[in-house]
Amino acid sequence: VQLQASGGGLVQAGGSMRLSCAASGRTFSSGAMGWFRQAPGKEREFVAAIRWSGNYIYYGDSVKGRFTLSRNNAKNTVDLQMSSLRPDDTAVYYCVVGERVILSSLRNPSAYNDWGQGTQVTVSS
Repeated sequence: VQLQASGGGLVQAGGSMRLSCAASGRTFSSGAMGWFRQAPGKEREFVAAIRWSGNYIYYGDSVKGRFTLSRNNAKNTVDLQMSSLRPDDTAVYYCVVGERVILSSLRNPSAYNDWGQGTQVTVSS
């Protein structure tokens, strides 16, 4: 699987930004696809993911209510719309896919076997 992320960059606090991730090389009928992030000196943090089965979407506590994950079937992409951005949202954001991800492992980065190259999001105060 190849994951190509786009978007990212610099934005002021309170602003919005959209990340998009395109998956190629395989079609998915199970597992999940989504985003993790990692700030300098911190562990990787679950941001959001969608489970293919049922199209259920889950969010990390720190982004709930501000970020929206959506799936574009026509483009085979998963998009992350980020609003009300804060300086502590600054991180490298990684697109991920895991065919064996289940509900109990959804927030565990080790459950995802494919990772994109990462895109930097910087929120200035």
